[in-house]
Amino acid sequence: MTWSTGLAGLAVGLLIAVVTAPVGVSGAVFLLPVQLSVLGVPSPAITPTNLLFNVVAGPGALLRYRREGLLLSPLTRRLVAGTLPGVVIGAVVRVFAVPGATAFRLLVAGLLMPLGLWIVARTLRPARRTPAAEPSARPITGLSFVVGIVGGIYGIGDGSILGPLLVGRGMPVAQVAPAALASTFATSVVGAAAFALLSLTGSGDIAPDWYLGLSCGLGGLIGGYLGAHLQPRLPETALRLLLGVLAAALGMLYAVQSLR
Repeated sequence: MTWSTGLAGLAVGLLIAVVTAPVGVSGAVFLLPVQLSVLGVPSPAITPTNLLFNVVAGPGALLRYRREGLLLSPLTRRLVAGTLPGVVIGAVVRVFAVPGATAFRLLVAGLLMPLGLWIVARTLRPARRTPAAEPSARPITGLSFVVGIVGGIYGIGDGSILGPLLVGRGMPVAQVAPAALASTFATSVVGAAAFALLSLTGSGDIAPDWYLGLSCGLGGLIGGYLGAHLQPRLPETALRLLLGVLAAALGMLYAVQSLR
């Protein structure tokens, strides 16, 4: 990797994190196709490289949310409790089973595209407001476990899936975003460590691309702090629209890639 590649990774990581951090998405889901198609990171090394990005970038937004008293919550504990064991299982599956990327992209597209459009539609034309009960602990933890496995396999932040699902359920973005980012950070630390250990026992491109992961992560660290700083200044309607558009765009992106 040249210095220009590292500089490009830093700029991409910063720009993505500024946009995604206010709604609880780490940005790794949008960095994944850039690394794969533009920067040429091989598979399966792209998965731990994306996890490394989350590890380096995560503290920026989390520090800002902690200062504002938004980080520690029961929702955060439930998401972390579910995703941590899931990401370890996902890492093992990724190295030894290597599921096809096409099936995953179709799955993500089928989930996030309609979900994002639904969030946008509900935001633009809201139904009569009724207090939404927070989902109980067991379903949230179970859902987080499944999403953690997916994150471990494909190196995406679980907040990119959990965030739209919980917001679509009626929970406020300001409550979901810090918890989703905290869960993404915790699972990325564990997932990156799992891949580092697995790289000692297997052959091939299993270890992360350290230079690129750190470069993108440094940009994400700065961008995440700036994005979290912006969140309290954005109205709930704008945050919901942003999350819906991001979810739909990600689904569309993966749908197009799966057809290639």
